[in-house]
Amino acid sequence: MTDARRRVPRTDALLSDPRLATAVGRLGRSLVRGAVARAQERVRRGALAPERAADAAVAALPPTATALLPVLNATGVVVHTNLGRAPLSEAAREALLAASGHTDVEFDLATGRRARRGTSALAALAEAVPGAEAVHLTNNNAAALVLAATALAQGREIVLSRGEMVEIGDGFRLPDLLASTGARLREVGTTNRTHLADYRDAIGPGTAFVLKIHPSNFATTGFVSSVPVTQLATLDVPVVHDVGSGLLRPHPALPGEPDAATSLAEGAALVTASADKLLGGPQAGLLLGRRDLVTRLATHPLARALRVDKLTLAALEATLRGPDSPVERALTARPTDLAARASRLADTLRARGVDALPLPTEARVGGGGAPEAVLPSAAVALPAGLAAPLRAGRPALVGRLHADRLLLDLRTVPEEDDGALLAAVLAAHAGAEPRPGGP
Repeated sequence: MTDARRRVPRTDALLSDPRLATAVGRLGRSLVRGAVARAQERVRRGALAPERAADAAVAALPPTATALLPVLNATGVVVHTNLGRAPLSEAAREALLAASGHTDVEFDLATGRRARRGTSALAALAEAVPGAEAVHLTNNNAAALVLAATALAQGREIVLSRGEMVEIGDGFRLPDLLASTGARLREVGTTNRTHLADYRDAIGPGTAFVLKIHPSNFATTGFVSSVPVTQLATLDVPVVHDVGSGLLRPHPALPGEPDAATSLAEGAALVTASADKLLGGPQAGLLLGRRDLVTRLATHPLARALRVDKLTLAALEATLRGPDSPVERALTARPTDLAARASRLADTLRARGVDALPLPTEARVGGGGAPEAVLPSAAVALPAGLAAPLRAGRPALVGRLHADRLLLDLRTVPEEDDGALLAAVLAAHAGAEPRPGGP
C-alpha cells in the first residue's frame, strides 16, 4: 500500500489552485503559504487525504489579513472594552472605507493649497456641543488629559480630590499619568468626602487648574460627598472636568451620567472625554471648552504626537453627523421588543433541537461609563457547554455564563444580526452533538 505521507502535494501545485491563487492577491502570499503548509503537515501525519489538501488550505484561510476577528457581542455589556468598545455605525464604516485611500484630509481641492487638518470633523464636534468655544482631538482621553496637564500645568500644581484618584483600564492610574507630565499633584479632601473649602485652601500662585475626574468605572455610597462643577467654577482658577465616558448631552437612559454640554454650562473651562464609549465613535480624546485654553493645547508641540489620523477623523465625523450609533440603539432598545426577539429566537432554536429558553435579564453600559445604570433586557439561555464552540465560530459569538447557562443578551446584538446569531448557535450545536457511532 502506498504511504499517503509520500504523496504530500507540492507547494507550487497547491498554490496553483484558483481559490488559493486568488487568495494570494487578497490576503498576501505569506498567509496563504502558511495555510498550505498546515494542510501539507496534516497529510504528512496521515490525518488528511492528499486530494483534500487544497480544500483544507482554503478552509484554513483567515477572513482578512489581520488576526483580529469579528465578534457578535451577546454579553449584555454595551461598551465592552475587551471587544473593542463602541461598534461603529454603518455610516462610520463607509466613511472609513472612503478615507482609506488618498483623501483631502489636509488639502483644499478648490484652491489646490494645503488646508487645516480635520476641519470638517472638528466642525461636527463643535456643532454637537454649541457651548464649547473651541474643540480639539487627541488619540484617546488619556492623551487629552496628558496634553492638558503638559500645556497648562508643567512645573505647576493640579488640585484634585483624593476620592477621584482613579485607576483606569489595564492597571494605569491617572495620578501617575498626570505626574509623568511634570505637573505636581495636590490632593485634597479624603477618600470619601471632599468639600469646596478643601480646594479653596489648596489654591495658590502655583495652581494651574482644578481637575475634577468622574469616577466612571465605580461608584461609592454611604457617607460621601464631592464638589460639583458649579461650585468649583467659583474658584479663581480654571476647572478641567474629565467626564470620561463621552456623553455630549444629557441622556434619558443615563440620568446620573455627566455630559460635556452640562459641564461647560456649569462653568468648566475645559472638558475631556472619550469618543469610543457612549458617543459610539472611534477611539479618540475630545477636548472642548474655552478658546484660549483649547488653542494653547492645540498649538503645543505635544499635540502633534497625539493627533488623530484620517480614519479617525472620517469615522468621528460620520458618527456625529450620521444616524444613531449601535451604542445609542442598544441604550434605547425597548425591553418589550428585546423580550419578543428572545422568544422568537428561542422558539426557532427549540424547533431545531437546541435547548433554548427566553429569559429576562439585566444589561450594563460598561466601558467605564454609568457603573450603576441597569438596563432591563432579555436573553436566550443556552447550555453552558456551547460557550466555547460559539467563541470558536466565525463570526465568534460571545455571551456570558450565569447559573450554569449561557446567556445571549440581545440588548447588545442588533436585530439585523439575529440571523447570524441563529446560524452560529445551530452550527455550534451541530458540532457539539454526538455523532452516530461516536463516543
